[in-house]
Amino acid sequence: MFRRLWEDLDAFLTHDPAARSRWEVFFLYPGFHAILAHRVNHALWRLGLRFLARALSQIVRFLTGIEIHPGAKIGRRVVIDHGMGVVIGETAEVGDDCVLYQGVTLGGTGKEKGKRHPTLGRGVLVGAGAKVLGAITVGDYAKIGAGAVVLRDVPPHATVVGVPGRAVRRTFDPARPPVHVLDHGDLPDPCSEELALLEAKLANLLHELKRLDAISEALEITLRERRKSSSRES
Repeated sequence: MFRRLWEDLDAFLTHDPAARSRWEVFFLYPGFHAILAHRVNHALWRLGLRFLARALSQIVRFLTGIEIHPGAKIGRRVVIDHGMGVVIGETAEVGDDCVLYQGVTLGGTGKEKGKRHPTLGRGVLVGAGAKVLGAITVGDYAKIGAGAVVLRDVPPHATVVGVPGRAVRRTFDPARPPVHVLDHGDLPDPCSEELALLEAKLANLLHELKRLDAISEALEITLRERRKSSSRES
């Protein structure tokens, strides 16, 4: 238990440059408090004390602004950074070494029973305000851009952006360990890319129309000249 507590503290120190000590994380970080409380609430849930687990989770939600259903499965060294507004549903699963930023939702898409929330693999990073919805799987070390809405499975090592979310990049170098960095200024914009393709197609069409107009004009000139020559001969 103490080893896991120490791991969680070190994870926050690793991923948040503003954290200066384990004591600061322990006393002042609501994301850490929510994770620590969930460890207790999840144990109560598994023991069948579900009303108590739900009641305590609501108290934690009031104190931290982070709502984690006690039935959710949270791995080791998970970091919830600036976690206000984070919601994690009952059947959600979060793998080891994941990082979630503020406003993230791991939710369902309807009122179905059973598994209805997403599963995050190991080392997944979910940017601020992103929504991952439904019983989908996000592969190991995938990255979800801020504000994305993800409704389909995400392959490992992919980067997903947009609404609905689309995988725009997939890189994996076995010689370099994955890092929790998501440079939003460097992410491709799928909408801009589609518009650029449409503009290129439109430019090609306009070029083709000009070529056809030139051919049509040349034909008209040729026909006029033939008519003139025919009238002279007659």
